[in-house]
Amino acid sequence: MGSVFLLDFSIICLLVSPYRAHSALPFPRRLADKKSGGSMIRMVTGGSSVSIDPTRVTQLSWKPRAFLYRGFLSDEECDHLVTLAKDKLEKSMVADNDSGQSIESEVRTSSGMFLKKAQDEIVAVIEARIAAWTFLPMENGESIQILHYEHGQKYEPHFDYFHDKANQEFGGHRVATVLMYLSNIQKGGETVFPNSEAKTSQPKDDDMSDCAKNGYSVKPVKGDALLFFSLHPDATTDTSSLHGSCPVIEGEKWSATKWIHVRSFDKPAKSSATGDCEDKNENCAIWAKTGECEKNPLYMVGSEDVYGYCRKSCNTCS
Repeated sequence: MGSVFLLDFSIICLLVSPYRAHSALPFPRRLADKKSGGSMIRMVTGGSSVSIDPTRVTQLSWKPRAFLYRGFLSDEECDHLVTLAKDKLEKSMVADNDSGQSIESEVRTSSGMFLKKAQDEIVAVIEARIAAWTFLPMENGESIQILHYEHGQKYEPHFDYFHDKANQEFGGHRVATVLMYLSNIQKGGETVFPNSEAKTSQPKDDDMSDCAKNGYSVKPVKGDALLFFSLHPDATTDTSSLHGSCPVIEGEKWSATKWIHVRSFDKPAKSSATGDCEDKNENCAIWAKTGECEKNPLYMVGSEDVYGYCRKSCNTCS
């Protein structure tokens, strides 16, 4: 199966899923790029024009949905991100499952920092490229986090979607993660998916660390980017998206993470307490006619804790 087809198919899955379709921003538009001989696709997103090359994208797994883009960043872009972060690193934190507060934990022993959105021209271009590749609006993304792992440092397997309600108020669940590798590493530091359906089919060799052999693993290569989804197309959480960063054995690892939410992270939606009987997406009526009120009730109708986005079309309010 060709990589172009795989990318197009992943985009189709995004487009038919209600959880990604309610941004106020226009979706990235696909334009022809005749100069590239057909391999490059030029996209317009957030006012920026960027190019992506689907021939560099490989599907790694379908459970979880995971894709690798070879050479997503140039060496110069990688070095620039590292330079921005080097003198600003702090101990990495994790979100407490109950309170949602950021706390220190031996589960995650790296150091890191967050860039500002569109901090400079290079960062802005990278953010636009991420939006074009994922077909998810820039406003749904968090700021890029730069991470540094030294010898023995790791991040135990975890989920990127949230277990607490507090964090879900800010853009909802994280639906997708783009992990960009900013350096090569001699051994260790792999991204591992312990629950991936592809873990048994991946050949294990001596170049892999013992940690990497416990699931499907991706070796950090400078400039490559890994995209994986934490939610199924119906917006339910995907437990196969469990992932971790294996301990660094030789060398040091630099990476950059972009977490993307189901709705705007820049302008969090108001609490469900408003209770207005309205549709919050122009496609609600169409989705309701195709049975999404029954198939995807959490998004369309809502729950006891939060109102859905298509309550009017689903006839659940007066």
